[in-house]
Amino acid sequence: MIITKSKLISGRNIQISGSKSISNRLLILEKLFKNIEIGNLSNSQDTQLLQKALSENSEVVDIHHAGTAMRFLTSYYSIQEGKTTILTGSKRMKERPIKNLVTALQNLGVEIEYLENEGFPPLKIIGRSITETTVDVPANISSQFITSLLLIAGKLEKGLEINLIGKVTSRSYIEMTLSILTYFGIENTFEGNSIKVEPFINHPSSIINYEVESDWSSVSYFYSFAAIGRETIHLKSFYKNSTQGDAAIARIYEDFFGIKTIFNEDEHQLTLQPIENFKFPEKIILDMNNCPDIAQTLCVTAVALKIPFEISGLGTLRVKETDRLSALNIELKKLGCETEITQSSIKSVHFTEPEENISIKTYQDHRMAMSFAPFCLIKELNIEDENVVEKSYPMFWEDLDKILVKE
Repeated sequence: MIITKSKLISGRNIQISGSKSISNRLLILEKLFKNIEIGNLSNSQDTQLLQKALSENSEVVDIHHAGTAMRFLTSYYSIQEGKTTILTGSKRMKERPIKNLVTALQNLGVEIEYLENEGFPPLKIIGRSITETTVDVPANISSQFITSLLLIAGKLEKGLEINLIGKVTSRSYIEMTLSILTYFGIENTFEGNSIKVEPFINHPSSIINYEVESDWSSVSYFYSFAAIGRETIHLKSFYKNSTQGDAAIARIYEDFFGIKTIFNEDEHQLTLQPIENFKFPEKIILDMNNCPDIAQTLCVTAVALKIPFEISGLGTLRVKETDRLSALNIELKKLGCETEITQSSIKSVHFTEPEENISIKTYQDHRMAMSFAPFCLIKELNIEDENVVEKSYPMFWEDLDKILVKE
């Protein structure tokens, strides 16, 4: 898909679908507790795949590329007493590690078998009633593994205590999960490295409504457009005190790129407003351990504005839809930025001129496509396999048409 060199139109309005992260958590809870009604559900492919899996009674469940679904369903099927489930996915999904979650469930007494390679999907899960009450989990793993356990914890006869061993990664996502449990009356505590969820035995019979906030991961790309194009953008539906970890982008983009976030709380609207005469930093040094999914967007923004950067806390990016650090290392070079990467960081080395004909590989990764798109404000570029955006933000290209005009 060719995106011609464009200008940003000031003051346009964008409505973003519900958060994928919140929607997928709610779908599991809805299935477990029955009395939940969800509004503004995400229209992402990942959410649709999870909905489909939960609505069917198949022995074999194929979730394709949906990593969140794989992790959440692993725990969900583990407590479906007497039911055997084969949980599988795409070729890339079979390369994404799941051993830490499986080990935790096995330690709780669940029978799970690897059908191909040790530590990776596909899995054979034989559901059972879990009576064990504590489990140790490495703290530096994906927060989705921990969330997967938390979502089923209230359904367990005696609840669950999770002891996190080491430094916690993506703590904000864990806290988001706990806040959702609290909303529905599932008591929990998170003290030090210990999380405890009480059994939710006497849950109310009346329907509990939950309106899903729009997705902060998706809005990150518009922060990038505003930072590069220096024009105002309006977006709905967002809340000032969001529980989403990627809401950190508001602070990050104000500090480093001069984009002020203005909330209209009555209309749940936020406005991205460039700060006049903002002085860009000589270098961006940032630990993104709590919001790694917006690192790609930040790197592209920094390259477009030629601001040196050094971003750490990105270890989980190695095991996403692709190895995102390696992908960034390759693709940023096409934009005119040589980088160095480690197992958990990326930094710019020097800037050059962009390639004459830029063609960005997406590596079957939705965030590669969307995070590189704002560079069209600098130079025409081709996004290969543009349909990967369906995974999280199917309307992305249509929404770009609303804010861009060909230069």
